[in-house]
Amino acid sequence: MRPSDTIERVQTPIIPTVGEWVRNTPGALSLGQGMVAYPPPAETLTAIQHFGLQSTDHFYGASLGDAAFIAQIDDKLTQENGIDCSRGYRVMVTAGANMAFLNVMLAILDPGDEVILPLPYYFNQEMAIRMLNAVPVAVSTTADYQLHVDAIEAAITPKTRAIVTVSPNNPTGAVYSEPDLRAVNRLCREYGLYHISDEAYEYFVYEDAQHFSPGSIADAEPYTISLYSLSKAYGFAGWRIGYAVVPEGLLPALLKVQDTNLICPPLVTQKAAQAALAVGSGYCKAHLPHLQHVREQVLAALRQSPVICPMTPTQGAFYQLVKLNTDRNDLDLVHDLIRDYKVAAIPGCAFGLKEGAYLRLSYGMLDLERSKMAMERLLAGLSALC
Repeated sequence: MRPSDTIERVQTPIIPTVGEWVRNTPGALSLGQGMVAYPPPAETLTAIQHFGLQSTDHFYGASLGDAAFIAQIDDKLTQENGIDCSRGYRVMVTAGANMAFLNVMLAILDPGDEVILPLPYYFNQEMAIRMLNAVPVAVSTTADYQLHVDAIEAAITPKTRAIVTVSPNNPTGAVYSEPDLRAVNRLCREYGLYHISDEAYEYFVYEDAQHFSPGSIADAEPYTISLYSLSKAYGFAGWRIGYAVVPEGLLPALLKVQDTNLICPPLVTQKAAQAALAVGSGYCKAHLPHLQHVREQVLAALRQSPVICPMTPTQGAFYQLVKLNTDRNDLDLVHDLIRDYKVAAIPGCAFGLKEGAYLRLSYGMLDLERSKMAMERLLAGLSALC
């Protein structure tokens, strides 16, 4: 007995792997998994205190999601993203943005189809594409991890079905410019492709960076798909709640996927999420000054190490991707950093970076004291191991 050949060809998920190494190392500090340290708004817990007392709380819900929650999402999209869902878009609530992406892939891909992913890519998206026997096509970005639009267009073939953009970006923290996102969206219109815009980190922008939603572009409704998550902004990672904004024409296919995979989004999570959206994005933005301080501390520490190649600081999410002056394998290096120096990071190989050694550092879970300690351990480990 054995797993399918298709699944065997999919990379081993890196977050559980590194997480297990951390759990087996008492006292280890993690610059690994991308989460925030702050909890959900108190209103979310109040909202579900009495959940389960009504018999309907235990019934199946609507496949697309609770109507009241979707109405809230529609208002949020109009006010914050410039997306009018009355003009050719529909909202589908999912168990996180990862599920939204997989739903979309199931709805649009046939075996052998291609999906363009700017490099470095978010590993779970690459994994989802391979699980469907489709082909992820990695396209290089610029030296500061911005989109290389000409390279994206050059990668389009008759088998291409979609171009994915993640902004603010995981793993680099880059915030893609509005002109570049408009250019990618224009390519999708001209070549008959879907533009899948992952905006899970939409509120996490610093300094003069501005987030832009391609779904707001005029007449982009037939081919633009936008993915959102409450995991980061509202400290909701374990609640698994997100949503997709999709073309109306794709809805029948997506309903087949949703009904088979989930039936309906969990009702208790939607109830909590309604309370979170009622509190609003100001809840996340109030935490950004702290994240900015931690970010500055991390960047200052990185500049002190001769092992780390010169870098351009990025302005989004809570990540910094660094290239190392070493010939060592970055996965092995991460293992040794955890074992010997009690500090974790995520290796670049998981994000498609096969040449050279890279680390993704995530600082969202750390306060200033633990951030300082984690960076001291990291730099000491890199100095000794590299």
